[in-house]
Amino acid sequence: MGASTDPAGSWGLAEGDPISADLTAVRLLGGGSSYEAYLAFDEVTYAPVVVKVVRPGLVDDESSLRGLRREVEALATVNHPVVVRGLRHQLEGERPHVVLEHLDGPRLSSLLRRYGPLQEQQYLPLAIEVASALHYLRHVGWTHLDVKPSNIIMGAPARLIDLSVARPLAEAQALRTPIGTDFYLAPEQCDPPATGRPGHASDVWGLCATLFEAVAGYRAFGDGDQRSPDVRRRYPQLVDAPYDLPDRVPHEVAKVLEAGLAPDPDDRPLPHEVAEALEPVLARQPRARLAGFKVH
Repeated sequence: MGASTDPAGSWGLAEGDPISADLTAVRLLGGGSSYEAYLAFDEVTYAPVVVKVVRPGLVDDESSLRGLRREVEALATVNHPVVVRGLRHQLEGERPHVVLEHLDGPRLSSLLRRYGPLQEQQYLPLAIEVASALHYLRHVGWTHLDVKPSNIIMGAPARLIDLSVARPLAEAQALRTPIGTDFYLAPEQCDPPATGRPGHASDVWGLCATLFEAVAGYRAFGDGDQRSPDVRRRYPQLVDAPYDLPDRVPHEVAKVLEAGLAPDPDDRPLPHEVAEALEPVLARQPRARLAGFKVH
């Protein structure tokens, strides 16, 4: 494994290296500025797991540890069939980490990159299932804040992963910096509080931006200028209307996407309304894979 270019460093763990007494690294999966994610074998569950480990240069960094504690709290609070499960954690010691279930399936982002837009029989169950998870998050008072194709594992059901920036609604509404991923940020997430206060409707935006890409094969908005200090140039979703959808998209789906990408959070549907609008479309599909549960 090559040297990390991240200033916080890499553990550089190779196959067979111990992460802890019970966890053995299999391979590096990726990571962010504060952590690395490894596929590992767990002697406790005797199964493969994913382990998110705080980077070596940040094991004493209170901000990074606070983020890990918040993710652990989110995983403990959000107990839903479509959300990845946390198995256990260690917040102190040489390698603070959280152990997550290993989900067998491709990321939505990988499918879109390799094969282009999904078929209706694929994207409709995905949308309904993720909407059910957002309905539950709203019920327990939490926000995900980073719904995007790379945070969805395709399967039956689809699974929503990465709660690293999730937080209770009050904390989301108090944000004063952008949290999430530029292309999938709701307008109110782009420069809070100047552009608004993030909340449950921000997750609906993220779902609809993700669904738009799954349906069309391209993102709802242009790239913007990622280096610009001007938020209106960096985030085209603040000033532009979404791109047009292909003509083949069912009218009901287009209506959901138009409503879910409304600039004003109050104009967006609730998560269960997204599911209810799409379920009849799914029922018309040949051999449609219906969601395993209903949202009411």
